[in-house]
Amino acid sequence: MSTNVLRTADGWWVVRAAHAVPVDTKAATTAELLADRDAVREAADSGRPGAPLADLVALSPVTTPCRVVAQMVNYRSHARDSGFTGDIPPAFFRKASGSVSGPGDTIVRPPHVRFLDYEIELGLVMGAPLPVGTVVEERDLPSYVAGLVVTNDVSARDVQLTKTQFYESKSYPTFTPAGPFLALLEPEDFAHLLDLRLKLSVNGELRQDRTLADMIVRPARALTLLARFQALDPGDLLLTGTPGGTALKAPPKPVEKIGALLPPATKWKAFFKTQAKNPRYLRAGDIVTAGIATPDGRIDLGEQRTPVADAH
Repeated sequence: MSTNVLRTADGWWVVRAAHAVPVDTKAATTAELLADRDAVREAADSGRPGAPLADLVALSPVTTPCRVVAQMVNYRSHARDSGFTGDIPPAFFRKASGSVSGPGDTIVRPPHVRFLDYEIELGLVMGAPLPVGTVVEERDLPSYVAGLVVTNDVSARDVQLTKTQFYESKSYPTFTPAGPFLALLEPEDFAHLLDLRLKLSVNGELRQDRTLADMIVRPARALTLLARFQALDPGDLLLTGTPGGTALKAPPKPVEKIGALLPPATKWKAFFKTQAKNPRYLRAGDIVTAGIATPDGRIDLGEQRTPVADAH
């Protein structure tokens, strides 16, 4: 069974039901904690009562700086929403690790961003080096991936689309909420990954709801493709794509064809005029709730609850 670990300003904790037991470790980073799994097991097996979970303020269980890499258009439902047909080539992009924030921290919309979107994603936390050229088979996943975490790939769509700039549009501070738990997996847990269900709601309205079975490029294949050019180290984070249900959706095909004939400035002005009527983009005062778990609770990454505010 997986072991959920929580990080606070006071250190690391093993979660047991409604309580958490402190881990006796000097680890300051996620990588250092993963190298001290014996301390995590000792805390999990101890009979200590621990502290009430409700009294702890969770930080991101992924410490920074680290590499943050993400997969683009990696769920069939998201591909349909985005207007893709046929085969979709695997693609990756980087996010600044300065975008990582805690599971209860406020998502801050920069003043120049009008169209702020959400993307719940399963995060893979590396537990071993992944050198360039590594080939990862399904049976090898436990050798490279230590655990899982809930992430939200918050996106400034007007920056992303007009500049075709993923790095900037997804890297502002607070644009990668992570946590609350880092679920450290045992080898037998990996057989249950496809049962994981991703759910995201805004103000209580369910927006995204899919299992990993909707995923196009699954983790082992993704790591192999990524390792063609990018090495990863323990504590690094790979976001594995989002399902359908985001605020942004491709326009109907006839509209898209007409837009392609227009000058770029005219096209984007018309597109964002229609998007301004879309109520699904995030606004100040919204509350985004995101969680990932298997139906039987064998793996449960917890639930993050992040308010949205405008930058002052």
